[in-house]
Amino acid sequence: MNVASLSRVRLLPYLQMMRPANIVTAWADILVGFAASGSAIILNQVLTGAIANLSPLAWLLLATTGLYGGGVVFNDVFDAELDAKERPERPIPSGSASRQGAILLGSLLLVVGVAAAAQVSLLSAILSAAIAFAALLYDAFGKHHPFFGPINMGACRGGNLLLGISAVPAVVGEYWFLALIPIAYIAAITAISRGEVHGGKATTGILALLLIGAVIAAMLTLGLLQNYQVLPACPFVGLFAARVLPPFVKAVREPSPEQIRGAVKAGVLSLIVLDATVAAGFAGLPYGLLVLSLLPISILLAQIFAVT
Repeated sequence: MNVASLSRVRLLPYLQMMRPANIVTAWADILVGFAASGSAIILNQVLTGAIANLSPLAWLLLATTGLYGGGVVFNDVFDAELDAKERPERPIPSGSASRQGAILLGSLLLVVGVAAAAQVSLLSAILSAAIAFAALLYDAFGKHHPFFGPINMGACRGGNLLLGISAVPAVVGEYWFLALIPIAYIAAITAISRGEVHGGKATTGILALLLIGAVIAAMLTLGLLQNYQVLPACPFVGLFAARVLPPFVKAVREPSPEQIRGAVKAGVLSLIVLDATVAAGFAGLPYGLLVLSLLPISILLAQIFAVT
């Protein structure tokens, strides 16, 4: 084995800890926030070749890559002892990655995330620092709390959407409530994910279904906003419901680890569909399709790297 091949073997476990398929879903959060910030003009900028005007988007995409990647790497750091018993195939307990190396990688990613956001605005830097703190809080403590944990994780994704909106800082105060949609949705996924190893309870699955129903209703209710059009969003709402509801219903009927893992995987990847729905409402069908185009990329990566 040559040096290049050996390096790839050594780096692969650290890449696995970053959950590449999930990072793509975080990009979708930024894109929908960017649309809500008033960027229906973004598509026109792209079409007219004014790429320089999109530099805030590039910085925010880099920021969320660092924040999400760093957050999930630290998840494996804090779970190393538990994973040694329940998921010994993961990089740290299997010995393919060191805990010290993971701490270094996670720290570097979080620093990159905050530094990249700071290139956009002070508010972006503050939001990114808050996301990093919330991610570490979840990794260390929040995940073990039955009520606070799901809310904590949801706050990370809600903050990520606000990070996208912060491309135009003045709009964050106007559309702050949009963060409640991913908070509710991620809370549903996080709640049901507690049964991934040993199985769950039907009551938890029912609660998750109720939260997903509330999310669907919220996406339609956004039509009350002056700058949001329901009609372009409707096809995406249908796709979202078709992707998410069946596996969650199965997990309620049979709360086995296999069914729950399937529901969690479908839920995480369908974040892109949720984001495409809201993006289409704010910026039109073509922009919604642009966000949705991330889905096949995430699905492909999910076949190579773990999602949960």
